Amino acid sequence: MRFNKHLSLQGEHAFLSPSSYHWINYTPDRLVERWTASQAMAYGTMQHEYAQREIKAGRLSHLVGTIGLYINDAIQYKMDTEQVLFYSENCFGTADAISFRYNTLRIHDLKTGQYPGSVHQLEIYAALFCLEYDKNPFEIKIELRIYQDNEVVVYDADPEDIVFIMQRIQEFDRILTHRKLEEET
Repeated sequence: MRFNKHLSLQGEHAFLSPSSYHWINYTPDRLVERWTASQAMAYGTMQHEYAQREIKAGRLSHLVGTIGLYINDAIQYKMDTEQVLFYSENCFGTADAISFRYNTLRIHDLKTGQYPGSVHQLEIYAALFCLEYDKNPFEIKIELRIYQDNEVVVYDADPEDIVFIMQRIQEFDRILTHRKLEEET
């Protein structure tokens, strides 16, 4: 048998994919709900990509609302976008926008979905930054911002919270590394 070659689809997954087989048990309403959620995720990805391009180009936005605020603030604070912060293979993440200037760490998160953002995500990014770049949270200022629903929520991070998360990352990383070594033997 000579199978058809679908070269443009290699590495892709259909919405009704065999590897995501749970859809066979969906009701029509659940199917539409999941489809709508997936489209919202795709739209959010497009918004992040657009914002990243505009920030890198230094083009101030004339858009009103969340995305315009996010882009303009990131440009104003000379922030890098989509920056990976790495502690180990067990713990790393990508900050939407980040800068460290004048002893101030700024981390901004663009939320495009319906669920409210959490400062805990940004605190983890701050802890990862401090671990990766050997910074003491008590010796720097840490400002965290969530951009969502046409609002900007600003948090001044508590250094004690960041130290706790740093310690948690280190502890849990040791546990997972040890567990992986046990599984190899």
